[in-house]
Amino acid sequence: MTALTGFLRFVLAATSGWLVYFSYEPHGHWWSGIAGIAVLYLSLAPWRHWPGGDRPPAAFGGLLGFTQAAFCYLYLLPWIGEFVGAMPYVALSIFLGLYGIFTGVFGVLAARWRFGFAAFPLIYLVVEFVRSSVPFGGFSWVRLAWGQINGPLAALSPWGGPALITFAAALASVGLVILIAGRGSQRLAGGAAFAVPLVLGAVAGLGINTAGPTVGEANVAVVQGNVPRMGLDFNAQRRAVLTNHVNETLSLSDDARTAGEPLDAVIWPENSSDVNPFADSEARSLINIAVRGVDAPVLVGTLTRDEVGARNTMVVFDPDNGPGEYHHKRFLQPFGEYMPWRDFFRNFSEMVDLAGNFKPGNGNGVVHMGDIPVGVATCYEVAEDPAYRMAVRGGAQLLTTPTNNATFGFTGMTYQQLAMSRLRAMETDRAVVVAATSGVSAIVHPDGTVSQETEIFTADHLVEKLPLRDSLTPAVRFGGALEWALVALGALVMVAAGVGTRASKRRYAAQRNKQA
Repeated sequence: MTALTGFLRFVLAATSGWLVYFSYEPHGHWWSGIAGIAVLYLSLAPWRHWPGGDRPPAAFGGLLGFTQAAFCYLYLLPWIGEFVGAMPYVALSIFLGLYGIFTGVFGVLAARWRFGFAAFPLIYLVVEFVRSSVPFGGFSWVRLAWGQINGPLAALSPWGGPALITFAAALASVGLVILIAGRGSQRLAGGAAFAVPLVLGAVAGLGINTAGPTVGEANVAVVQGNVPRMGLDFNAQRRAVLTNHVNETLSLSDDARTAGEPLDAVIWPENSSDVNPFADSEARSLINIAVRGVDAPVLVGTLTRDEVGARNTMVVFDPDNGPGEYHHKRFLQPFGEYMPWRDFFRNFSEMVDLAGNFKPGNGNGVVHMGDIPVGVATCYEVAEDPAYRMAVRGGAQLLTTPTNNATFGFTGMTYQQLAMSRLRAMETDRAVVVAATSGVSAIVHPDGTVSQETEIFTADHLVEKLPLRDSLTPAVRFGGALEWALVALGALVMVAAGVGTRASKRRYAAQRNKQA
């Protein structure tokens, strides 16, 4: 590999990260994700048509993989710095980029095989799986699948969830490269790798959101109270947020009476009552006023404490029976809602003490609002595969993503999260109600379309009749097993690539010794 081709490969890797970034919301150019991974594979593959040929060493491939990932996440995750400053956000992006070293190293090794392009999507999925799992539960926010929500591959979600979409997107990407640059049978195989995932996605989309499993209908509302931005101390801010949601719920109540259509359920966001109503009589009184006014069960986001510790809780308040079923957030965000290895990380920054000390719940995420079983995935939980799958298997006929995005201002965070709710709606064949303190709140139908949404930092409410479903999609039933199977296959491919390379080096050394 010459200095010139090394520089060109580096530029391609950086360009790849930039292209993949544009596939995510708020940009949402799904084709950019496929183009980006295609450019990444091009940077790793041998350039057999280059004068003299050119094949990057595996170690340089690791640098290319890191560059691609780091560039993507530095563009994608600035919203994290809105609260903690630039340093932690940059550190996280670089840390996540380190996983890309393995994509690059094993991508280079597999690309040396004649049909090694078919192995690369499995390698990419393995690295994504590890990044989304370890350490501390991983960081699944950056999965390639989220950027495909506006394209045909999103329709594969009911069949295998985000893992299948990531695999299909990477397969189409490498297929595109081989279709353009390959020869003979290799080019034909590349064309198939490019076309088949897109065609299957288009065909799968025809079977999404059918009426068969609909067992009823519910008139559901979401309340976005908004968050005051300035002029209040911490405690007053919390009470103002609660008051805002109470007032907006009373406005919703007036509108419902005018329309003559009673509400079946009302969803408030995460942290809509950061004042614990079980410990503060004023907060409890305000919530009761809102619940009686709207005359429907209200799902309230609050903070509670029990014998285990602090909890991030969504609890149902019923106009007749008072507080009822609840969901303690199960999948907590490390370095935000809790701080792993707090004493260790405090040696590097006092900002670790900004992180909470919440304890995870252990339920399946289902609460009953009247007769409606509702599956709850609070904020970051929507990025975790088991959250909604457990809820649907537990009987949930409607889903909700209550979230608090106020800390992240006008950044793309809320739109990235909405894309996840849209993909989960398709994956589970359920309508999803997104309730945000400050926006974007939205009504998402089982086909992933958004029928209504609010603006950021406005007080508003949305009302719509939504289908209740009892279907169990293949992704809900077998999505976890499918992901493990693909990851296991990818791990075998990586082992084969490593072992094959070592064997080739031994043969080459033996030949050199004979010639000497």
